[in-house]
Amino acid sequence: MPEGLAKHMRHLPLPEFPETPYVSGPPIAERRVALVSTAGLSMRGEAPFGMGGADYRVIPGDAGPGDIVMSHISVNYDRTGFQRDWNVVLPLDRLREMAADGAIGSVADHHYSFMGATDPSEMESAAKDIAGHMAAEGVNAVLLLPV
Repeated sequence: MPEGLAKHMRHLPLPEFPETPYVSGPPIAERRVALVSTAGLSMRGEAPFGMGGADYRVIPGDAGPGDIVMSHISVNYDRTGFQRDWNVVLPLDRLREMAADGAIGSVADHHYSFMGATDPSEMESAAKDIAGHMAAEGVNAVLLLPV
């Protein structure tokens, strides 16, 4: 990483949370799990993410690797892992295996992706929107995949 960018990253403000929320729920073997990635993923044919965009894309639970494209635009991001195995940034295959083995209750019908090169404070509205969709779908566990 170029030194100027590294210096910039070291000085970005971090949010502070006055409380740590406590969430209870069923055992993991009974939970409905969704994925949230910051890899800039979308369905083939959808509009790509723009620089600094705080919006998100919905990834259907039955999507396959040929259905997903990555528009992460950071010059510092290596896409090789995604090109070799999409599970690196959206482990839907692994989640499906876990559900089939009974390790988790079920896989959500929808998953979500943000553009990782975005100020997190600008994503709050979209995150609340996604949380509402997940609650309506009965999701009670989320695997966050920061890329």
